[in-house]
Amino acid sequence: MASHRRPKQPNPSYTTALTVTAAAAVALSAQSASADPLPDPTAKGVKAQVDRLYEEATQATEKYNGAKEKADGLQKQVKALQETAARKQGELNELRDRLGTMAAGQYRSGGLDPSVQLLLSENPDTYLRKASDIDRLNARQVTLLQQFMSQQRALQQQRGQAAEKLRDLEATRKELGSRKQEIQGKLSKARQLLNTMTAEERARIAAAEDRANRAGDRVDLGDEASASQRAAAAFSAARSRVGMPYVWGASGPNSFDCSGLTSWAFRQAGVSIPRTSQGQASAGTRIGSLSALKPGDLIIMRSDLSHVGFYAGNGQILHAPKPGAQVRYESIARSGMPFMWGVRIS
Repeated sequence: MASHRRPKQPNPSYTTALTVTAAAAVALSAQSASADPLPDPTAKGVKAQVDRLYEEATQATEKYNGAKEKADGLQKQVKALQETAARKQGELNELRDRLGTMAAGQYRSGGLDPSVQLLLSENPDTYLRKASDIDRLNARQVTLLQQFMSQQRALQQQRGQAAEKLRDLEATRKELGSRKQEIQGKLSKARQLLNTMTAEERARIAAAEDRANRAGDRVDLGDEASASQRAAAAFSAARSRVGMPYVWGASGPNSFDCSGLTSWAFRQAGVSIPRTSQGQASAGTRIGSLSALKPGDLIIMRSDLSHVGFYAGNGQILHAPKPGAQVRYESIARSGMPFMWGVRIS
């Protein structure tokens, strides 16, 4: 079978993994790293510890993405509630003006009827509960009063909902800050560990990462068709991003984290899926075995569902794997992450 050829990359600076890692760590570490002590470089080897920190950073990234998605949704809800409250306040003001006009007319014609005074009171519900007084109002007045009370209750409800959503939004923004600090700390620790290595050791790691990034030049994906046109279109969009760098919290078009790549690709196909890997894990039909997957199906990895990519065919995954890496093809068996299940988006 013909081998898949990766398109020519637009930016050769992405090919050095350590350069990407250092740049990402510097850019994302505006705040100081966590005060936790660095892992012992002699315990299991610096490379193993760096890989573990990268895995923890990607897991924290998905939690950050979840909080960001929630914050964005809450922001939209708050805006809608505030707009509705403003509209209802306008309607309430208009009804109040009409009640005032009616009261003024009654006053000029011989005094303000007690019922109209109640119409303008702070608590007109009290009046309606007094059935013996209802006959003082004509049908038009009753309708107007009922409209006023309904608008008043609706306005109070809208304001209460907006206040509750604002509290949720504030809590979610605090969580965002905490997740961001956690990610920055882990990337900073990884950078510090890398800096303890000799130039030769760093070059060796960079070369190995570069080989992994370039392995897709020769990967054989087979010729199996996707399960749907939408999945095929999303997979095609993701393939066009091979070589783009992993950046936590990024969702394209020129950098991605794992779920950022998959959600971006499906948007290009006209399909909206959740932003996080955990959300995407239940976004379609679950496929329980690797053998049943087709190109364009999502692959959910790790027991905490913190990684996602595209099944590319012939046992390969197309994904944004970790900090310092590029969007690339890899053997699922050699990815180092346990397969949980696939998801088919129809």
